[in-house]
Amino acid sequence: MAYTTDTRATGFGQRIAEFRASLADRIARQKIYRSTYNELQSLTDRDLADLGISRSAIKGIAIEAAQAR
Repeated sequence: MAYTTDTRATGFGQRIAEFRASLADRIARQKIYRSTYNELQSLTDRDLADLGISRSAIKGIAIEAAQAR
């Protein structure tokens, strides 16, 4: 007589949990990106120059901020 163990339910539940965690992480990173980008965009050219940032570097800085999370 052969016995089997059904582990699909546990594996499926784990995949859903991983998907939800991944989705939450992506949402959090997007929120950090948007807030960083918007804050830097709202600064004047003079303020950006004082910080040593050019307008063309804002997107890259926002991406770095989101990835550092």
